[in-house]
Amino acid sequence: MIANVEAWANLAIRWLHLVAGIAWIGSSFYFMWLDSHLKPGAERREGVAGELWSVHSGGFYRQIKFMVAPAEMPDELHWFKWEAYTTWISGFLLLGLIFYVGADLNLIDKSKVAFAPWQAVGVGLGTLVAGWIVYDGLCRSPIGQNLRLFAVVWFGVLTAAAYGLTRIFSDLGAFMHVGAIIGTVMAANVFMIIIPNQRKVVAQVLAGEAPDPSLGKQAKQRSVHNNYMTLPVLFIMISNHYPMIFAAPLNWLWLAGLGIAGWTIRHFFNLKNAGRFEPQVLVYGALAFVTVAVLNETARPKPPTVAEVPAYAEVRAIVDRHCVMCHAAHPTHKGVPVAPNGAMFDTAEGLQQRADKIYERAVASTSMPQGNETGMTDEERAKLGAWIKAGAKVTP
Repeated sequence: MIANVEAWANLAIRWLHLVAGIAWIGSSFYFMWLDSHLKPGAERREGVAGELWSVHSGGFYRQIKFMVAPAEMPDELHWFKWEAYTTWISGFLLLGLIFYVGADLNLIDKSKVAFAPWQAVGVGLGTLVAGWIVYDGLCRSPIGQNLRLFAVVWFGVLTAAAYGLTRIFSDLGAFMHVGAIIGTVMAANVFMIIIPNQRKVVAQVLAGEAPDPSLGKQAKQRSVHNNYMTLPVLFIMISNHYPMIFAAPLNWLWLAGLGIAGWTIRHFFNLKNAGRFEPQVLVYGALAFVTVAVLNETARPKPPTVAEVPAYAEVRAIVDRHCVMCHAAHPTHKGVPVAPNGAMFDTAEGLQQRADKIYERAVASTSMPQGNETGMTDEERAKLGAWIKAGAKVTP
């Protein structure tokens, strides 16, 4: 029963995180698009930056943007904030459920640093706080006034964080904490800057005061930053499916390269929305992706090999020693209530069905066992790989 509750909780939180993220990113993309399509109206109105007519779902819409704020506030004003808050809260709960409650299995790699669980959790939380402090400080410094310079410096900070985290945490745990740093910065931008600044402007208008334009400028700066960080953080959200990246040598560098690809592709669409079609920017993003793929494959060590294909009995012993404590109908590993992804290797049929995935995770890469906590040797990986390449036969 407890195992089922944990599994359903994981599903509910993950689904909520996905739905909230779609809503948040969708509104971010829409408002960036809207800003770039505003044009002067047929009737000049004081204080109006531009307007846009659009049609959707059989209805016509007219959007008007004010340079700072309207002279009077409407009775009802819609705020875009809960999408961001819900995304961060659900993401943090997911991070806690998988990597903090399950720190021994999913976050700690004793071959790197033998953290106690509370120490690993403390370091993980500390990186989220430190990420926001560094980011906010950069935004408030002269560097923050130059978007390109800020992008280079912030990219350097995130790359350094990725390098450092991959030296102390499990590979996947490190990746997820880089994503959590970015997500925390994005949500904190909404909670600490964008919404408070908007509230101040509303209060100034209601008090009959001239609204401070610097408040809107600062909020817009953070909103633009959030827009450019969306694609890299989306990649990190799905990176657990790709051990060829997170478990590869120089994984921090490949993450940085794919971050460049994401930022570049987002920039292409922002330019396009603004009426500047610059296909070379999209080519740069594609080139960054291809470069990462080629260099990653070149740098990956070849899987270990053996001269002879081992018998199934020998492979069975290897799998029983290193895999079935998690991948079984009834896992015995602490913190693993059910077999991850439903992959069960305690039967010959289950082992055969997942042979390709086993090769990918335990032979082509060393992402399994996690943190190599059972001490699986290269020779054992080679024997397992040879058996799989020979057809994963369970009979002589």
